[in-house]
Amino acid sequence: MPDSFLNLYKTIESRKTSKNKKSYTRKLYNDGEKKIAQKFGEESAELIIDFLKGSKKRTTEEAIDVIYHLFVLLSAKKIKFNELEKEILKRKNVR
Repeated sequence: MPDSFLNLYKTIESRKTSKNKKSYTRKLYNDGEKKIAQKFGEESAELIIDFLKGSKKRTTEEAIDVIYHLFVLLSAKKIKFNELEKEILKRKNVR
């Protein structure tokens, strides 16, 4: 996976316990698992809508929102980035 994805994951992990009260990531974690799942669902729906009816630019923007919220969701489940990489490698030659 690209380093930018790893950096994003590390940033999310570090902001879980951030003292910055303006941190959106911290707020998501404080709001709990249901809110994290809800936000992922909302962002996924927005991506689908933009994929079907939006521009390439908007689809790209929404895709990044989905990736961010997916990473928050996975991190909340205590899934480490290297576990994702291992799963990708495991599936590399699977059809």
